Amino acid sequence: MHSISPETIFRGNYAWEESLPQITKLTKSPLILGRGNHTNNLRNKIFIDLKNQNLSVNSANLQFDCCYEDISRIKDVILKNHNDSVIAAGGGKVLDSGKYIADCLNVPCITVPLSASTCAGWTALSNIYTKDGQFIKDVALRSCPKILVYDHKFIQSAPSRTLASGIADALAKWYESSITSSTIEDGLVQQAIQISRVLRDQLLINGEKAFKGEFENNPSWRNTIEACGLTAGLIGGIGGEKCRTAAAHAIHNAITQIITPNKFLHGEIVGVGLLLQLRLEEKKNNNNLADQSIKQLLVLMQELNLPTTIGQLGINVFENNNLEKIADFACRDKSEIHFLPFEIHKNDIVEVIANFEKQKIKT
Repeated sequence: MHSISPETIFRGNYAWEESLPQITKLTKSPLILGRGNHTNNLRNKIFIDLKNQNLSVNSANLQFDCCYEDISRIKDVILKNHNDSVIAAGGGKVLDSGKYIADCLNVPCITVPLSASTCAGWTALSNIYTKDGQFIKDVALRSCPKILVYDHKFIQSAPSRTLASGIADALAKWYESSITSSTIEDGLVQQAIQISRVLRDQLLINGEKAFKGEFENNPSWRNTIEACGLTAGLIGGIGGEKCRTAAAHAIHNAITQIITPNKFLHGEIVGVGLLLQLRLEEKKNNNNLADQSIKQLLVLMQELNLPTTIGQLGINVFENNNLEKIADFACRDKSEIHFLPFEIHKNDIVEVIANFEKQKIKT
């Protein structure tokens, strides 16, 4: 089975308003799922607009990340209220939770991303975490969302940090898929890799302009948010698992095992993982271009105020056995790091991270 894309996509400045006739055909009693206080006003607008369509609307908020405790609680709310759909409105964790819950209850899911931080509004995949934010596993879902509403006005209200995070996450598509899948003869996989290359080029050209520029009449901003939220999802849809993840995401998943007081966004951690993946390619695969790629990425990441070391994520790898914990999780049996076309062992991760954190990487 190949879940390539949502059934219907609305995009643009008034995508939400344009989607309402389609949504009212699909659902009579939706549950709106959200989380943060920052997006309260937008979720209230969504609630009121749906009420004005004579729908029976309920709402619920996550307390944590996309975790089993929240998922179980929200499923009970939906069953109690007899909701016939889930409208997930928020960032990646909210979208993943909504998709997972809808899949479990066999009701349609409508995703309304409120930032460009991930492509979670598109995909048939949910990342499950503990309530403390530690990655547990990916879960493949039966289908992509029924409707994706990518409203530019909504995304304009998100903090600029979320856009920077989305750029880092989307950039990883090329660097991960190009090394894991370049020898695969499947035509769709090869096409997905080429789309990811164009995506990378657009982000390298437009990313800083989008991050620092105005929203209105700014093609760089428009193209960048759609690259992060739409094209990145399409690449995973066409290419499947082989075009999704490698070391950058594996190291992200490992870093989340260390609980810190400050929360970092998915893409912020993936960006650090991406720099480490390139160091691994240089060391283990004799990739002479990896150092140049690192220098190119560092320039952009610094302009986007993205963290470029694990230390900047609030973790000292030389304390509390943190380096070994990260290396152990990154190299566990089912880790995506083993999609790399060369063997990776725990000592490789330890050595690369130790050198990395001692600031051996220079611009």
